[in-house]
Amino acid sequence: MDDDGEPVTAPLVLGWVRTLVADGPPRPDASVMGMGLVRVDASAVEPAPPTRTDRVLRVLRTLTRPFAEAPPDPPLCGFLLTGQDRMRLYLAVEEADGPVAVDVRLTGAPTALLAALPALVREEERWTTDGTDPHCVRAVDLTAW
Repeated sequence: MDDDGEPVTAPLVLGWVRTLVADGPPRPDASVMGMGLVRVDASAVEPAPPTRTDRVLRVLRTLTRPFAEAPPDPPLCGFLLTGQDRMRLYLAVEEADGPVAVDVRLTGAPTALLAALPALVREEERWTTDGTDPHCVRAVDLTAW
């Protein structure tokens, strides 16, 4: 809980951890049950922003582990980092008779995009052909979505 009694979000905790480990592992200042305890004054620690790796992993985790009971549909079959803020996802879309390459941004509102991705990738009016990519039969550009 923060000072106002509100739950602390996971991204905020990760930002604090990034800050705390930036110069190496923090030194414990106490011990609890034999484990080192690092006390942190959250009001004095500025959370570090997410790294590119954090943003890439968020996209990949969302696509590969969205449900506890059912596998993702369409399944992710590969990815390619195409820029500092972009990546290409390869999804096995049955209706396309092969992998569909989907270009996405790593910043902005990726949670909304990833939630809509299964429907968007099946909209044939979005499909184009990318003659430069031998790994897909269709391509979809969702970088402006």
